[in-house]
Amino acid sequence: MNGTPAYRVAPGADISEDATIGDGSSVWHLAQIREGARLGENCVIGRGAYIGSGVTMGDGCKVQNHALVYEPAQLADGVFVGPAAVFTNDHFPRAVNPDLTPKSAADWEPVGVTCETGASIGARAVCVAPVTIGAWAMVAAGATVVKDVPPHALVAGVPARRLAWVGRSGQKLVPASDGTDAWVCPATGEWYVPDDSTGGLLLASSPLADAPRPAPLDDPDTPDDQDGPTA
Repeated sequence: MNGTPAYRVAPGADISEDATIGDGSSVWHLAQIREGARLGENCVIGRGAYIGSGVTMGDGCKVQNHALVYEPAQLADGVFVGPAAVFTNDHFPRAVNPDLTPKSAADWEPVGVTCETGASIGARAVCVAPVTIGAWAMVAAGATVVKDVPPHALVAGVPARRLAWVGRSGQKLVPASDGTDAWVCPATGEWYVPDDSTGGLLLASSPLADAPRPAPLDDPDTPDDQDGPTA
């Protein structure tokens, strides 16, 4: 071991000695990564981006130029944060206390944004903590998120509302042609089914076999005591 980090740091980047950065990652010019931050492998931190104290990121995350990820945000594997997006961290933001004395670290309790696996946050979107962006959900550019986003939801607007469902490819899903409440990705053919536990969608483990199908219809021309074909 020669002490050379196994990640790339561009000139002008400010990385705390207490930060942990995974192999294969890149930190570009003027980015700041604060103390206690933990980045996984193969992450990309763009020019001028800010990663707050103690923020955690999984593998393969991408934080674009000038995005601000304030602590205590948590990003799972494969999260995308677009240019100039902001993750807030204060319920009641004030510079001073009611008596006009400057607020100290003890005068407020930080709250964070949680992004689950594969979630994407569009350019200049604002996520107002505390909120959770579900797995593979997509927040449109310029949206303001003030409540949790279920997995695979596409949300847009101020405040953000769900407009559609998206698959892992990022493309909008279309209703299944078999009349069930399943959804299909036109790019990959993957099937998704409702997940009551999250209010979002769940990838069917075997899209062609496990997605729900309507019950077979009785054939009025077949007598009740006659079996149907066996092949």
